Amino acid sequence: MTKRIKGSCTTILVGKKASIDGSTIISRNDDGHEALDPERFVVVNPEDQPRDYQSVISKVQIKLPDNPLRYTSIPNSILTNGIWPAAGINSENIAMSATETITTNSRVLGIDPYVDGGIGEEDLVTLVLPYIHSAKEGVQRLGALLEEFGTYEPNGIAFSDNNEIWWLETIGGHHWAAKRIPDDAYVVAPNRMNIDDFDFAADDTLSSADLEDLIAQYHLNPDFDQVNLRHIFGSASIKDTVYNNPRAWFGQKYFNPEIDHDPMEQDLPFICHANRKISIEDVKFVLSSHFENTKYDPYGSGSEADKTLFRPIGINRNHDVHILQIRNDVPAAIAGIHWMAFGANTFNTVVPFYANVNDTPAVYKDANGEFNMNHMYWLSCTTALLGDTDYDLYVDLRNTYALEAMGAYHKIQNDTDAAIASQQDVTAFLQAANEKLANEAFKRQTKLLGDMVIMGSEHMKLRYNLND
Repeated sequence: MTKRIKGSCTTILVGKKASIDGSTIISRNDDGHEALDPERFVVVNPEDQPRDYQSVISKVQIKLPDNPLRYTSIPNSILTNGIWPAAGINSENIAMSATETITTNSRVLGIDPYVDGGIGEEDLVTLVLPYIHSAKEGVQRLGALLEEFGTYEPNGIAFSDNNEIWWLETIGGHHWAAKRIPDDAYVVAPNRMNIDDFDFAADDTLSSADLEDLIAQYHLNPDFDQVNLRHIFGSASIKDTVYNNPRAWFGQKYFNPEIDHDPMEQDLPFICHANRKISIEDVKFVLSSHFENTKYDPYGSGSEADKTLFRPIGINRNHDVHILQIRNDVPAAIAGIHWMAFGANTFNTVVPFYANVNDTPAVYKDANGEFNMNHMYWLSCTTALLGDTDYDLYVDLRNTYALEAMGAYHKIQNDTDAAIASQQDVTAFLQAANEKLANEAFKRQTKLLGDMVIMGSEHMKLRYNLND
């Protein structure tokens, strides 16, 4: 079977009572094994959705319903290994992000091995998002697909509507468990199995029907007095201590600086409660972060051993960051906001695109495998590459850019929200607003790169201090 080409992501979930404006938020860095893998931001209209789906990687064939909803999507530009839609919001304001690659253990795989001809990250958004009308329904549809077709890999998947957020984790080839995130809570989920405490009888959990019996039958629970799915089905490896746990630690440290944990700790909690309400800017900061103000920052002043010890959240292998926001203080027609940015996240900003549209701006949609600075993906990657050469030199330029750009995006969004009631053709109006947002973002990203080139040229090593 063809090897997968994604993985190594970081997820943040924010309940409606934990966010600053009462919206639900699901978000993720879509990382890969390679530093560059061009992506596009598109809308899949019902006529473009396949009815007879075949996976490129596993070759599984699935007949799909004939009534798909429209949805936003972030597919690969190069389709050799399939579409890989990553995330989106459908026309009923249901959001999905797929997937966070997670971990498992040999005891589980000895009971329910992976299925080479099953479904995986390549397929999940296409198979589920166009057909669901609530976050819980997303869990139920995906769970049924996993039980029928199986999967060849372990994944975590987020679903949201305006009221609820659900998080599903696959277990072995055919099993799964899901938990509703409390409204007043947040989650930072790295590449490990994340669900810990689990009550099979609770209203806020769902799972494959035989999962509880499986635990008992095969003596899978290592604990005396609790059901902790991370202990039962996940890992607690040395790799987790340097690759996964530190990312959860830093995110939790940012939202709860009063709590003191060890970055290598295996039992960092899944469900957390911040000491303040969480904004889009907070989520973006954490998803772009690299252990700032700690000795582990690769751009910091710690020892080389410390700076390379842990895997950062923001990394050169970020292909996109998406923050899917479903708002509760506006009409349903403008509730879904697909915040979007490309490339390594240290030198970009997320842009608040309205999801209720039939098409996306060309500068975000038309990227392909050839380097082209007229496409936002390549422009963002170039800016991040230059910034990486001397982070301390460019970081103030970046900070000013981010502050001013985000302010400009919020202004366009506020003006669009205020004018929506008077519009006859809402979808066309929102597409025009998205074009304005894309133009603003491209202009400001280009200016940032230009300012960095001007500043950096004064610091090149190829220079001499005497003039003639």
